[in-house]
Amino acid sequence: MQMHLTLGLVACALLGLQTEARAEPYLAVRAGQKCVSCHVNPTGGGKRTVYGNVYGQNQLSRKFIPVGDDVVDYLNGEITKWLAIGGNSRGSFNYTDVPNQDSQSEFEVDRATIYAELRLIPNLLTLYLDEQVAPGGATSREAFALITPMRGRYTLKVGKFFLPYGLRIEDDSAFIRQATGINFDTPDNGVEAGLELGPWSAQFAITNGTAGGAENDSDKQFSLLATYVKPMWRVGASFNFNDADVGDRQMQNVFFGLRTGPIAWLAEVDYIQDEGTPTGDRDQWAGLVEGNWLVTRGHNLKLTYEFLDPDDDVDEDERTRYSLVWEYSPFQFTQARAGVRLYDGIPQNDLQNRDEVFIQLHVYF
Repeated sequence: MQMHLTLGLVACALLGLQTEARAEPYLAVRAGQKCVSCHVNPTGGGKRTVYGNVYGQNQLSRKFIPVGDDVVDYLNGEITKWLAIGGNSRGSFNYTDVPNQDSQSEFEVDRATIYAELRLIPNLLTLYLDEQVAPGGATSREAFALITPMRGRYTLKVGKFFLPYGLRIEDDSAFIRQATGINFDTPDNGVEAGLELGPWSAQFAITNGTAGGAENDSDKQFSLLATYVKPMWRVGASFNFNDADVGDRQMQNVFFGLRTGPIAWLAEVDYIQDEGTPTGDRDQWAGLVEGNWLVTRGHNLKLTYEFLDPDDDVDEDERTRYSLVWEYSPFQFTQARAGVRLYDGIPQNDLQNRDEVFIQLHVYF
């Protein structure tokens, strides 16, 4: 085990030279701001605004290292007033221990993405592209036209985008991301209207309901997200209904954010109903509670508890997962992460009782 972790530390230094979105809702809770304050996409994630870039370099990193003659010279992705770019890369070493099986370890590029923001009419009409370049071949995650009249008070998004639903946490393996099927691997094609009024933020989307795949019927998916944001706390709710020939799915959740001193808390509970599917009707519950302790500038300690009941009609099939993650940002554009995740499921399923250890290097701008 010690040898595996030592090799992982070396590997992260190398993988980091290969260049996901630092879409971490706890940062918004800690700063007391909406997602749109730091991201071009009103629902969060992806390319950062100039403010988001400068905030990340100044407030998130342990130290800012000047890179030009001016000590306040920041790389913010701005090419011209019409064009800006950004990017993210995550490379990691992962160790997995499954009961009654041989342990496994691997190096991998988790995800590398580039962003482009073309402002055809600044502050009104934008073409936005989020392109994944690794692993595998290039694939478009988001590609949409964004109209933002009244200085962004109203928004209209047309194209391919991530659905407005729940907390958009970075960890796609979380139960609330896996059970709902709404994560960074399942953008969809459609239209989204949004509203940013004072402490309120709301989005309503109509999409194909095929997770970006080809449409195969005339039915559509409807998503609604509403959040009320205050400096110290926030509360929100989501609703999603996918009307499909293979079976209907309805999902709803409530989520919270709270800042208590140096700790930013997140919580979400999802209730998922599948009806008329080939495997029959099924109700699921998924939940997450997360605490992020700002130990000191540049150091964040994350502790999470997750719960999943994959079938409300089946007794004793529940699963839990605990995670402890240390995040360290020594200087701008860089974050190192090390963590352990412990799964607890039914005794008959070894995979549901695995332990995972990972080390990751994240480079972003």
